Amino acid sequence: MPLILPGNVGSATAATGFNVANSCRFNGDAYVHKAVVAGNQRTFTYSFWTKRSTLNNYDTFIGYAGSAGGGGSTNRGELIFVGDGDDTLRVGFNPGGSSWSNYTMNTGVFRDPSAWYNIVLKVNTTSGTEAERLKIFVNGVSQGLSGYPGQNFDTGFNVDGYVYHIGRSASGTGNFIKGYLAEAVFIDGTALDADSFGEFDDSGIWKPIDVSGLTFGNNGFYLDFEASGNLGNDANGGTDLTEVSLAATDQSTDTCTNNFATLNPLMNNVSNLPTLSEGNLEVLAVSGSTWSVTPSTIGLPKSGKWYYEVEAVSGTSGDRAAFAGWMNPAVSNPLNNGSILWRNTQSSNSIISNNSAASGTFSATTWGTNGHIIGMYIDMDNSKLYFAHNGTIQNSGTGIDFQGTFDDDTFILPVVMVINTDKLSVNFGNPAANFAIASGNTDVNGFGNFEFDPSSGTFDGASKDFLAICTKNLAEFG
Repeated sequence: MPLILPGNVGSATAATGFNVANSCRFNGDAYVHKAVVAGNQRTFTYSFWTKRSTLNNYDTFIGYAGSAGGGGSTNRGELIFVGDGDDTLRVGFNPGGSSWSNYTMNTGVFRDPSAWYNIVLKVNTTSGTEAERLKIFVNGVSQGLSGYPGQNFDTGFNVDGYVYHIGRSASGTGNFIKGYLAEAVFIDGTALDADSFGEFDDSGIWKPIDVSGLTFGNNGFYLDFEASGNLGNDANGGTDLTEVSLAATDQSTDTCTNNFATLNPLMNNVSNLPTLSEGNLEVLAVSGSTWSVTPSTIGLPKSGKWYYEVEAVSGTSGDRAAFAGWMNPAVSNPLNNGSILWRNTQSSNSIISNNSAASGTFSATTWGTNGHIIGMYIDMDNSKLYFAHNGTIQNSGTGIDFQGTFDDDTFILPVVMVINTDKLSVNFGNPAANFAIASGNTDVNGFGNFEFDPSSGTFDGASKDFLAICTKNLAEFG
């Protein structure tokens, strides 16, 4: 089995303290593109950060072709994650309509959907040293390749009138990104190592640095995705890239310096796997009577107060059948043991602890109606759970005691369960595009984007500050 390359979890601080505020979420049908002028075909650099949503997918991080929709028979090139079970990285050049010259990483695969990767492509075919003509760095470390171009090879990149595509194949046949992209930087005319884009902190974690002082060249650009109304904005001041199938709601606060939880496509206890979308924040059950269990990518420590939201999206009836709550990661089926869950069964709602009803009073029986939002609160310090329906704290603000349910575990996981083609959207502070955010609220640390205030309400007679599930908040608890 090939080595699985570890991602960057995005802990709280970098050596320089540089912060990346936003990323862009690509859902498998979107991209940005830009026509170029004459530039350097032999020397250039491309750096970006990415967090995958779907494995075994052809994610195109740059595709170079003759038209805005891709295609054409000459001067094509691309940097792409290889599907068909490979999940490795390949760069290819097709100058002048000749055959493709492909170079693939010969060690390691990218199969961590919970973390961020920084990838740097360095091209300098003028070098007399073969291994210096083409380099790929992953989180600051140079990777072995299957081969190298010849000296002074013209890649076909930077030909006047051609088009860069970020998120779409050069061939014009799709291969769209499914995942998150941040700090996408193209440098025309200079071959740079990874240390121009990041550095190791004191813990040996690769972190981004400020790139605004770099020389970008004729066709360079810098996508920081901070302008939600123009996600193709070139922060370097050049011509903006044109958006295709992107909206302001595709901007995300899930970044390489503050990694938010998403749903985990690698952990599911059923053969009838659900469909995840919207950056692994929406879960759709496939038709059938088997519950689909999908936990989050980030577990919670045994301390702190944490919050997330669940919204009913669609399904086979007006009221969704669903579970959401918290589970022991050691169990295969949270319905049986090691969990406390809110349950909606299309006719009633209740709280289930280890497959038994927990005491409590709930104001509505239609919590699963489309557009309704369930607030999920957990107080790890006091072993209490709270639930809200459309912002109203249930059970008169009295918590449900979970002492003894998770005591033997080092951490617990947020979890959702769906059945019968029902769909839920989960918001850990990084909402999907269609999650109903009308007001916009952060936690007390200023993180997250929630429909309801995580600190609003009375919990066992007192107010409490609940936090978004992200690495900057988790850093407070070690």
